[in-house]
Amino acid sequence: MLYPSIDKLMTVIDSKYSLVTVAARRARQFQEDEDPKLDKYFSYKYVGKALEEIYDGVIKVKEVKE
Repeated sequence: MLYPSIDKLMTVIDSKYSLVTVAARRARQFQEDEDPKLDKYFSYKYVGKALEEIYDGVIKVKEVKE
């Protein structure tokens, strides 16, 4: 994975666990209905596209308070 780097992604989401969870969920959505949120992607794989969306701020993490 070249873009975006893990260091850049960690500035958007501070937890690697949350990052992986959100990216995996979005990648599964891509497989089902191919609904692009960006105009152009650098990656052709679903996980790479999901990470690009997270880095660009299209996908956000909601904090759940218990």
